[in-house]
Amino acid sequence: MNHKIIGTTMPVLEMQLEPGESIISEAGELSWMTASINLTTSTTAGGSGGLFGAFKRMASGGTLFMTEYRAEGQSGMVAFATKVPGEIMPIEVRPGQFYMIHRHGFLCATPGVELTIGFQQSLGAGIFGGEGFRLQKLSGSCTAWIELDGEVVTYDLSAGEALRVHPGHVGMFDSTVSFEITRIKGIKNMLFGQDGIFLAALTGPGRVWLQSLPLPNLAHAISPYIAVTGGEEAVGVGAVAGGILRGLSK
Repeated sequence: MNHKIIGTTMPVLEMQLEPGESIISEAGELSWMTASINLTTSTTAGGSGGLFGAFKRMASGGTLFMTEYRAEGQSGMVAFATKVPGEIMPIEVRPGQFYMIHRHGFLCATPGVELTIGFQQSLGAGIFGGEGFRLQKLSGSCTAWIELDGEVVTYDLSAGEALRVHPGHVGMFDSTVSFEITRIKGIKNMLFGQDGIFLAALTGPGRVWLQSLPLPNLAHAISPYIAVTGGEEAVGVGAVAGGILRGLSK
């Protein structure tokens, strides 16, 4: 199995599969493929262990169904494109090891991947779309490809070294990194600081991957252009921005 990442700002992951090889992704991730690729959609892929496991995966921000793309009879190609500007990162997952990734971070993986809920906490109405903050747990024995939004900044934390991060900027971190949601101290800071109320506390040892463009930040940046206030220009901008947000919500 070979792969290549095409592009920079809006990259595409292209997987070249030999006969009998397969790749697994969440439902709805496909961009294009050749005719020799067969699709099988089920709730059992991704190490879910049946319908109950699939519901747990969905609770982490994933999809109820997973899709396996398999090359039959001859080699084939399947491609997955990013939804927003960002980067695609390949990582190796070994037994006994796992990663925590943001809720929309999983793009695809080889068979043997296990994708379950890793962390979920309500952060109050209206924050993160009113759905709280979620992380997926990526484990098993596989090669996985992760989609991180915007530019990616990596930190290697030593034992006891702590980093406080706006939760939306948390892209992925090693299993050895401890994680908790903390509240910003001071009433004035919470009410007038405009930095939010909560921060994620990441404590080493381990590697942390941060993303510069959380989806809520992107939605907030384009929201002033969505409202239709009259005139063809306002309607056009609103329609385009509205289409973008509807795509992100899928």
